[in-house]
Amino acid sequence: MSQNPSTPNLTLPWWKHLNGYHWFVFFVASAAWCLDCLDQQLFILARDNALKALDPTGDQAKLSGMAMAVFVAGWATGGLIFGAVGDRIGRAKTLAITVLIYSVFTGLSSLAADSTHFMIYRALTGLGVGGVFGLAVALVADSLPDAARAKALGTLQALSAVGNVTAGLFAMAVSGMDPNVSWKYLFWIGAAPAFLCIFIMIRLKEPEKWVAAKALSQTDKSKSMGSYASLFGDARWRKPALFGMLLCVSAVIGLWGIGFFSNKLTAPAIAQALAAQNLSPAEIQAGKQWWAAANLIVQNIGAFFGMIMFTKAASRFGRKPVFVVAFLAAMASTVMFYQFFKTTTDIWMSFVMGFCQLSIFAGFAIYLPELFPTRLRSTGTSFCYNVGRFIAASGPITLGVLASNLAKTAKAALPAIPEEGARKAAEAAAELAAFRNAGTWMSLIFLLGLVALMFLPETKDRPLPED
Repeated sequence: MSQNPSTPNLTLPWWKHLNGYHWFVFFVASAAWCLDCLDQQLFILARDNALKALDPTGDQAKLSGMAMAVFVAGWATGGLIFGAVGDRIGRAKTLAITVLIYSVFTGLSSLAADSTHFMIYRALTGLGVGGVFGLAVALVADSLPDAARAKALGTLQALSAVGNVTAGLFAMAVSGMDPNVSWKYLFWIGAAPAFLCIFIMIRLKEPEKWVAAKALSQTDKSKSMGSYASLFGDARWRKPALFGMLLCVSAVIGLWGIGFFSNKLTAPAIAQALAAQNLSPAEIQAGKQWWAAANLIVQNIGAFFGMIMFTKAASRFGRKPVFVVAFLAAMASTVMFYQFFKTTTDIWMSFVMGFCQLSIFAGFAIYLPELFPTRLRSTGTSFCYNVGRFIAASGPITLGVLASNLAKTAKAALPAIPEEGARKAAEAAAELAAFRNAGTWMSLIFLLGLVALMFLPETKDRPLPED
């Protein structure tokens, strides 16, 4: 019997189902998200030097936590706003707006006069950053054939690691510069994605599914586009929205509150290793910057392979079983890293932690669009992925406060050491041990993801939901 030509051949690789325009959509969405992630990582790498230059007498640990918190809170706000806007006026138009926002305010971050201005710019950058993920995955989910959707979305998320690695390479390139200036160059680089807006606006069309849903909403008022009242007013969409948010909160706190603060652990450990080589203070400072970037690169190479692995496993075994394994692996790898990373030879642990922690995010790209109808797909996906960041924004502050309190307790328990150099070395060791323990305790947040999964459906081999 001959195969029905309208029936896709599921034995083909996913990319064989794409035509030229499908590839264009995939490229634009992937580039927008990849460059978004480049911006995020440049901020992580430039943040501490920027704050030291802008507020040299301030409490650097608290300033660093505050800067991360306002960025993540802005991210959450952007997700809440632009997810709904994307369902109402179109994914393509809104994607261009969000890319322009995060590019412009990243550039302005380099011109900040003090730490307050810097944090305002980072919060506004977060608005644009927050909108991109939900719009990009909704655009791909609605535009590409169903046979290619899941693996295309997982690959889109995996390609975000390319942006992260590129950020690390740029940071390596400026590691020998004056740290009071080098952070500005990184933010200038982060402003470059504005040029992508030109291509988005010229060629990208709204998906046919969205156009049909928009037309239906104009004749049937119960099918409103991008409506939070509709999202939470119907139990079919309210339940996946709320528990999908908790699923994301677990991983977002784990990554942004713990994983991406690993440079706070690697920096002193690497400094100790460099100091043992009898290097000058300037060489040690440059070496710390270089190794911080190298750590990020290794972490994100691991992330790339982890996200590819999650995508393949979820397509074969189902979304929920793979999420369970991924959350447990993320917790175990984070505890291992925080307890045992000691020197540059342990950088392989960054690969393992990146593999496990970020593999979960490929699951979000695949799974979240499968929970909501076309008219709410960007709204629901953005709500789950981004709005939970209001809660996750407390992660960096919590980690900083917990580490500070544990450090005070540890230093108070130290014996009296009359020699100043030895006393400072003992206090630094106590602070480092406190930070290790704080990160270890906070790794329990990954267990929240397992609780959320109990209330969410399996979506493997199911069509995208509609009203």
